Amino acid sequence: MSGNDSNLSTPRIVAVANQKGGVGKTTTAINLGTAMASIGQCVLIIDMDPQGNASTGLGIDHDDREISTFDVLMDPNIAARSLTATRVPGLVLMPSTLDLLGVENELASTPDRSFRLKQAIELIKNVQINNGVEKKPLDYIIIDCPPSFNLLTINAMAAAQSVLVPVQAEFFALEGLSQLTNSIEEFRKLLNPTLEIMGIVLTMVDSSTNLSKTVAAEVSSVFGDKLYNAVIPRNVSVSEAPSFGKPVLLYKPKASGSQAYVELAREILHNERGAEQPAA
Repeated sequence: MSGNDSNLSTPRIVAVANQKGGVGKTTTAINLGTAMASIGQCVLIIDMDPQGNASTGLGIDHDDREISTFDVLMDPNIAARSLTATRVPGLVLMPSTLDLLGVENELASTPDRSFRLKQAIELIKNVQINNGVEKKPLDYIIIDCPPSFNLLTINAMAAAQSVLVPVQAEFFALEGLSQLTNSIEEFRKLLNPTLEIMGIVLTMVDSSTNLSKTVAAEVSSVFGDKLYNAVIPRNVSVSEAPSFGKPVLLYKPKASGSQAYVELAREILHNERGAEQPAA
């Protein structure tokens, strides 16, 4: 798979999605973005969930979300003004507010309502952000999708090049994945013919049980090398970090969950570029 390269001006656009809630979707979006930034990538996270958990988890107070994804969907031309710095060098956010709950009503009669986010990304894809040393173009845009498939998810799927799927290591993992792949196929037919599954990452893995190994084997038997080797453990630090408004890599950098997201970031970059990344 040919991915984004630092010599290209177009960032890789990845939707983090799963119809099932509670699988670590938002946790994966913010911690993967942070891990990528920690190894030299410039990343934008777009919070497309009305709950705004990605925004909160990155420490952005509600009062600081002056221009949100709702505003951008209403007027894609203001997308650049929505970009909000985080405490992570090389990582910026397009924050979310509860206003997103009303987006379907607001855009109900708008012909291009499914492509508002795509229009916005076209306007900001060449923006440069500060990585703590210099300003550089975006390498990745990560879209945190809501758990339900609605107009917000449709916009994300229309804009994305690929989908990263967090899957909890549980008995019904394959059932949820089957539903998701069917939905992605529909999106491909109706909205975005080049949309693909970038990969599947197992989350909330308990290494003390055999269940995770069983689930991994089942997912691998169906999806082959789409299943990442890196797995995200069930880890107290990962769960605690959002309450402090921090990604786990800032909250407890040496925690097993932190290191797991760095491993995932490296594996994604390796797969996308076909080469090992240098040590951080």
